[in-house]
Amino acid sequence: MLRVIIADDHPVVLKGLKEILQEHFTDMIFDEARRGYELINKIHHNDYNLVLLDISLPDINGLEALKEIKKKRTRLPVLIVSMYPEEQYAVRSIKAGAQGYITKRSASEELVAAVNKILSGKRYVNPAFAEQMVLDFESDTEAPPHEKLSIRELQVMKMVASGLTNKEIAEQLHLSINTVRTYRVRILEKISVKKTNELIWYAVKYGLVE
Repeated sequence: MLRVIIADDHPVVLKGLKEILQEHFTDMIFDEARRGYELINKIHHNDYNLVLLDISLPDINGLEALKEIKKKRTRLPVLIVSMYPEEQYAVRSIKAGAQGYITKRSASEELVAAVNKILSGKRYVNPAFAEQMVLDFESDTEAPPHEKLSIRELQVMKMVASGLTNKEIAEQLHLSINTVRTYRVRILEKISVKKTNELIWYAVKYGLVE
């Protein structure tokens, strides 16, 4: 039997992923986690063949959870299943140790294909996105400034651009307000803007917020 753990805080998503995989993999049994630290704890105490991991978890960023997982279980394959499009997080996810990345908008067939490929020991990225990466590399296109941001900085930037205050961001990310202020200063410097309204315009321009 293949043991799979799915980490997502949305019950509907958890149910949907399970149903798709159960239909195509009769030898799978499932566990679930609603938070990042819960996932890390379960992985430390149980053996799994595959992890399906969302980036947006209530306590810690999914990519931070991924890094913690890889410290203890370096060979455990992880597939990121995220609401964010590939151009925002796919490369970061692979660099952090994930074996694949798909979006929640993907068809069930793509999920099955990704799982099959990862279980066979290979990586999976959407073919269209992979082709675009090659084209960008060949054309020597300069990466936009936000590619220089750390995972946490990008997360804070999205929250600022969505209209959240420093206090709200601090509460959601379990940080101090001063830490959030420091992140904001760094973000402005790295993307070469001076004011919050310019940051918001930048985020909208590059599709980082709705």
